[in-house]
Order: sequence, then structure tokens, then C-alpha cells
Amino acid sequence: MLKSIHHVAIICSDYEKSKHFYTSILKLEIVAENFRAARNSFKLDIKLPDGGQIELFSFPNSPARPSFPEAQGLRHLAFCVDSVEDVAQYLTSKGVEVEPIRVDEFTNKKFTFFSDPDGLPLELYQG
Repeated sequence: MLKSIHHVAIICSDYEKSKHFYTSILKLEIVAENFRAARNSFKLDIKLPDGGQIELFSFPNSPARPSFPEAQGLRHLAFCVDSVEDVAQYLTSKGVEVEPIRVDEFTNKKFTFFSDPDGLPLELYQG
């Protein structure tokens, strides 16, 4: 029935800053960029290497997301990577704060967390 996740939608507070983060720092490919004048809102479609997408939205005066401690709702977005260490080091070199690398007690896979410009928790998970 369900085949995969098609996209994840993210609402940002600073469109240009978030666009730079996802496309220049995380190196994700832009599929389409549209400005919706009636909503004073941008919608940026960004392609993940596996074909999934992130839809990055900007809305004026959107409320901040409750994130910490563990708020109800979407907890985080995890990206599969070949080397958690290599990607964490790359992000750190770009000024992104990355938590210490941990090992999943059930899978023995390495993982770590970092945040996007709005504090959305993002995870790197050893693939």
C-alpha cells in the first residue's frame, strides 16, 4: 500500500537562510521554486538523492515550533549517510553545531543530531 515517503514539509522563519542551509550546506538539489503572491509565501521543492523531497515553505508570522523538551508531533527528520563522522565533520566546518556521535543500542549504527536554522532537529544515521 504505502511505498515510501514522498516529501517532508518544513516551514521556516527566514527563507533565504533556510534555502542556503538546505541547498548550499546540505547540498540538496532544487526541483522548483515558486513565490505565491496571494499568500506572500515561497515554496521551494528540494530533491533528496533517493528521490524523496523536502518542501520548504515561508509564511509571514508563523509561530515557532515547540521543540524541546520532547514536544508532541514530528520528532525529527533523519538522513541516511555512508559516514556519520565525515558528514558531521563537514557540517562542523560549515559552522553547524553537531552533537557528539552516539551508537544506537539496538542496531549498533552510529548517529548524531544537528539543527536547521530554525532549530528543527535533524539526524544523521549510518546507512
